[in-house]
Amino acid sequence: MKKGLMKEGLDWLKGTKYLWLYAEENLPEWRLPAFEAVRGRKLKTARAWGIKETLRSLWDYRSVAWARKFFHRWYGWAIRSRLEQVKKVGRMLRRHLENVLTYCRHRITTGVAEGLNSKIMTIKRRACGFRNPENFKTAIYFHCGGLDLYPC
Repeated sequence: MKKGLMKEGLDWLKGTKYLWLYAEENLPEWRLPAFEAVRGRKLKTARAWGIKETLRSLWDYRSVAWARKFFHRWYGWAIRSRLEQVKKVGRMLRRHLENVLTYCRHRITTGVAEGLNSKIMTIKRRACGFRNPENFKTAIYFHCGGLDLYPC
């Protein structure tokens, strides 16, 4: 789409890639005027951003029934959006809806486990391999154990 606008001599989207990735509340104050100027135009990018931001409300629901109702309204909007990538994401979420709605019941994510796994992989990469599994385990305990090694 950006290339199509550039061919017409319109460079509205130039330099705005990272603005669209922000959540609305996290947009830096100094970038707000530029974002508002682009968002106000009738662009497919602005429509996709609005659909994405609306879906974020799904995580606020505590009732599975209300979350399901919200999702079905959102899904209808996404499918009618005529944005192929948005429709693709909507269909994928619909296929996994029961798993997504599990968050409403339990409020548990794998974020902590993913963070710990990332730290372990960093240890592995920095060491360029270990001679034996015991040294690898020791390095994991050392870096991930949370010990205070400074003298009192």
